[in-house]
Amino acid sequence: MFEQVEEQVRSSVEWLRLLVEALGALVIAAGVAVVILALVRDLLAGRGSSFVPIRLAFARYLTLALELQLAADILSTSVAPTWERIGKLAAIAVIRTALNYFLSKELKDEQASEEPALRGQPGR
Repeated sequence: MFEQVEEQVRSSVEWLRLLVEALGALVIAAGVAVVILALVRDLLAGRGSSFVPIRLAFARYLTLALELQLAADILSTSVAPTWERIGKLAAIAVIRTALNYFLSKELKDEQASEEPALRGQPGR
């Protein structure tokens, strides 16, 4: 009986892992769509604006996708830990942490560079 319950739990967790990984892929697809729309809008408007806001928006989607991938790997590792899965989990955690750090730093730098421009323009 215990083996049947254990197998049912493993099966449920694997389905949940698959769902979380699929959500991660959907988040990346949504991010790509947002980037393409923003680039097309900029091209049609004839603006030579900076791509920094578009790039930062896409980085947010990638960060969320990495979070989902990390969650999926945690699920896999919690049910059937192997050294390969533990290594993959550690690598994703390091990448996610580095990406979040640099994204936060870039967002702060971008906000700091926009503040003087906003102060110099009345009505904004």
